[in-house]
Amino acid sequence: MESFTEDHSKALLAKEWLVKVDSQTSTPYLFKFFCSSVDLTACILVTDTKAAWAEVLTSNQFARRWRTCNKLSISPLPDTDEEESWRDHHLALIGRAHSLGGFLGLTLELEKPTSGDLALQLECNNWKWRWEPTFLGPRLSAEIISKHLIMPLISVNHLAFSSSDVLGDLAPGDLEKATDKVGRTARRTVDTHIKNALSRPRVATTLQRMTAMFNFLPELPAITTDAGTPDLRALTADQISSPKITVRDTEHKPHDYDMEPLQEPTPPKLPQQEDSATESESEGAAPKQRTLLASPTPSHQLRVSGRPPSASLSKDGSPALPGRSRSRTEAPASESDPSLVRPNKKLKPQGSDDDDSEEERKRHAAAIKSGAAAKRGTRQPLKRGGKRF
Repeated sequence: MESFTEDHSKALLAKEWLVKVDSQTSTPYLFKFFCSSVDLTACILVTDTKAAWAEVLTSNQFARRWRTCNKLSISPLPDTDEEESWRDHHLALIGRAHSLGGFLGLTLELEKPTSGDLALQLECNNWKWRWEPTFLGPRLSAEIISKHLIMPLISVNHLAFSSSDVLGDLAPGDLEKATDKVGRTARRTVDTHIKNALSRPRVATTLQRMTAMFNFLPELPAITTDAGTPDLRALTADQISSPKITVRDTEHKPHDYDMEPLQEPTPPKLPQQEDSATESESEGAAPKQRTLLASPTPSHQLRVSGRPPSASLSKDGSPALPGRSRSRTEAPASESDPSLVRPNKKLKPQGSDDDDSEEERKRHAAAIKSGAAAKRGTRQPLKRGGKRF
């Protein structure tokens, strides 16, 4: 048995595809047949669209195969001309059987191969024939299937979708002209032809839906006629960058119920003085001081959970102000009218704030005990180092 060559493949390009289905495995097989009346050779190409098999028979091999399948004498006829005429007659019979009309009258059965990779037995009314092709290999199989089946199907599909007329209603002559026109364009620039044939939205989505339907997909894609133009701009670095996570972001933030901020009422406007304002504790300023000290309420403070109020209460229940605030409130009373100084009463010692210095408390206590509070006049400004929050 001869090997399958490029010349045999070219000879099969002008032949039609024939289809037979194996009833046992429900596998469709596609056939292409070629025979030569010059050297009395026969060639068959078989594919299941996944692999390809081929067989080439010489004149002697063909005659021996026919006699074996039909249980005839293997010995050739004694006369050479009669033997050649006999071979030519039976080869033409096989050729007629491998045609569109004759192939329908044949039955196909798969049998166990003896010399090849596949055994296909064709049977007619009064004769039988057997093909035993060999596998061509994955690379040659793909090349042959592409050249003989896939590329022609793409071109015919392009003709069907690009033609304004229905191909089934065209006359054979008109269909030949339309086919030749598409074929001439396709063979000049194959790459452009494939792109134009499969890039149309109607064709692409039709193939997409057919593929989904053929493979039992539950959701079938829709067929569209306009693909649209999507936005293909890539994101810039500013768009994809996210804010950096710092340690402060990961710390616990108090909830709304942890902090209840209250609006602090506007304090009374007082004349601004320097930090070293003169301190005066005359009796006339004492009632005013008590009035100002009693005015702040706990609503001035921000109630934060877990933190005590910043100002402490004095012994008589009135909140004490820092030393600097006291000096600012007392100074206008003593400096505005010095003649209104009355004999001092003994003032109850008031608890000073945490901001008063230790020296201020000692001086105040010593002045009360010695009764020198009535002789107070203008003092030198005190330098206090108040605590800063």
